Amino acid sequence: MAKQKNTNPQHNEGPVATAIEEQTAKLPSDLFLWAALGSMAASLVLQAQGDRDRSLFVGQWAAPFLILGLYNKLVKLEGHD
Repeated sequence: MAKQKNTNPQHNEGPVATAIEEQTAKLPSDLFLWAALGSMAASLVLQAQGDRDRSLFVGQWAAPFLILGLYNKLVKLEGHD
């Protein structure tokens, strides 16, 4: 897929967003998958130890890690403005 020219000149990313995207693009995509799996494993261990509240808290980290991984992949494929 070819990168399209920005047709809306008022919609440019700021320097902070550009810097964040440049740094996160350096992270391997597997990192986020392993973080999600690790949070699920930690949740399972906490559940087995009887710490239900912490287990639920840590188990809910998986979805944000996967979303961050998706964002990371999009930045790598499409780049930034």
